[in-house]
Amino acid sequence: MSKPPRRLRRAELPIDTRALAQFLIGKTLVRDLPAGRMSGRIVETEAYVIGDAACHAFRGITPRNRTLFLERGHAYVYFIYGCWHALNVAGEKAGVGAGVLVRAIEPVEGIEFMRRRRSGGRTLDLARGPGRLATALGIDRRLDGTDLCAAGPLWLGDELRPPGRIARSPRIGLRREIERKLRFFERDNPYVSGPRAAA
Repeated sequence: MSKPPRRLRRAELPIDTRALAQFLIGKTLVRDLPAGRMSGRIVETEAYVIGDAACHAFRGITPRNRTLFLERGHAYVYFIYGCWHALNVAGEKAGVGAGVLVRAIEPVEGIEFMRRRRSGGRTLDLARGPGRLATALGIDRRLDGTDLCAAGPLWLGDELRPPGRIARSPRIGLRREIERKLRFFERDNPYVSGPRAAA
């Protein structure tokens, strides 16, 4: 890596959740620990927009989802299927519930740290999928509510290199959404967790 990423300012983040999901492609997700830094290029996201029944904010604020209603750029971390965590970036203005699921990163720094957390395996598979990503980076509920635009253990940085072509598709596992292309990814990037070729 030629230069460390610059931390993104909140003003740089689009307010609209769909626009934020696309904007994050190619940006850097950084996890700082006492033992060292792990980071990767975000290569796949999904938008969970206002009024979306699949979004955890759909039924209003609860103790579990309250951080999804913070100002854009905060982390919403939840435990899913009783086995792994997932990281979302809150979108919209404070008080409005919507967010972006970070589905996959292309590891850049701290790959050996990630490999230890994931009990080995190919670099390609370390953070390909939201559960693997959270495990590799040590992301759990303790990071829920973290300001990703401020100094801290988890933050968003600028591009290390410009993304390739950004493609869109329906979200993974929501096949009824044929017309709703709310999944964004770097086309043909092997670190993407789902299909890598779409319009």
